[in-house]
Amino acid sequence: MSFPATAMLLAAGRGERMRPLTDSRPKPLLQVRGKPLMQWQLEALRRGGCERVLVNTDWLAEQIVQAAPVPGLAIRYSHEGHDFGGALETAGGIVRALPLLDEVFWVLAADVFTPGFEFSQAAVGRFVASGLLAHLWLVPNPAHNPGGDFGLQAVADGPAQALNLGKDDLRPRFTFSTIGLYRRALFEAPWCDLAAGNPQGIKAPLAPLLRRAMDNHQVSAELYTGPWTDVGTPQRLAELNA
Repeated sequence: MSFPATAMLLAAGRGERMRPLTDSRPKPLLQVRGKPLMQWQLEALRRGGCERVLVNTDWLAEQIVQAAPVPGLAIRYSHEGHDFGGALETAGGIVRALPLLDEVFWVLAADVFTPGFEFSQAAVGRFVASGLLAHLWLVPNPAHNPGGDFGLQAVADGPAQALNLGKDDLRPRFTFSTIGLYRRALFEAPWCDLAAGNPQGIKAPLAPLLRRAMDNHQVSAELYTGPWTDVGTPQRLAELNA
């Protein structure tokens, strides 16, 4: 792959809550309706016009590398487990992979099932034109996250704004779907404190970066109401396959 990736698929999680299913198979390769979970995401990215994807790995990385390819999609890997002995969390992993990513790129989790989501070039175009640092897709709160994550506020002359609501703020919160569009600048100074390329392999979550950017009106969002499942437990997996 000679050009920077336009999407990053997060596939480095251990899947502790899915054990024993994940003792011998990485969570992104668990079967959902006849195909590996991560294949649904990769195929959707390709349908949306994405040609280059970066996948981060840790647990049983060799199985992910050996998974069936998606025609027309070039894939590179950021082997966090091999390089640092474990996953670097979302922001740590993105900063580590940043030299291999494009100026604007998608990020999504490999363990979320969203069969109808469209990774459209039109969405990328709108985000680029906005000049913002991130655009998130939120979903109605599932039973396992009733309190939600972020607020959403309409803006008269642009995309809706994502809100970092305080604990006493009673405005509605929605759950972050894990799907977002990002600009490289969010993972560089002054927004991010990690050194370029994260050479020390520092673990860092994404939420603090997003909240900082939200407080500076740099994050837009929209509500996605199509099918969406965080495949976080064997029960949710079984329900999808029922």
